[in-house]
Amino acid sequence: MQIAQNSVVAFHYTLTNDEGEVLDSSEGREPLTYLHGSGNIIPGLEKELEGHASGEKLNVKVTPEEGYGEVQEQLMQEVPRDAFQGVESVEPGMQFQAQTQGGPLMVTVKKVEGDTVVVDGNHPLAGQHLNFDVEIAEVREASAEEVEHGHVHGEGGEEH
Repeated sequence: MQIAQNSVVAFHYTLTNDEGEVLDSSEGREPLTYLHGSGNIIPGLEKELEGHASGEKLNVKVTPEEGYGEVQEQLMQEVPRDAFQGVESVEPGMQFQAQTQGGPLMVTVKKVEGDTVVVDGNHPLAGQHLNFDVEIAEVREASAEEVEHGHVHGEGGEEH
């Protein structure tokens, strides 16, 4: 069976940046399982997997536009250190959930300068090309319930 709308796909992957640094991998774990066409993985990878079948291996390069987007400068903000009440030491790389007008947003501390903290609300992989080495482990037709819920159930998916 080929990967198409409403098929359940399980695949192993290694994700690297353009410098060859491994950012994530399913090595030593179960394959990543998703419902194709439901927006459960980044659009560029989903588009490239379409039409492939179990057992196939492929290399996929995803642009920022089809991955986690370009870096949005408006998501970089300076906030006062006292906004982090109860946190003894704020250091670059720390992540916090901020409450915004649009709802909760994960932010990463970029730098701390005196009483000012620079936070970044962009996804950590925004602006980067994403290089996937993929091996498709399984492709099957989704159940009516999986299609209705928009995600995979059972092993590799959600339990209800």
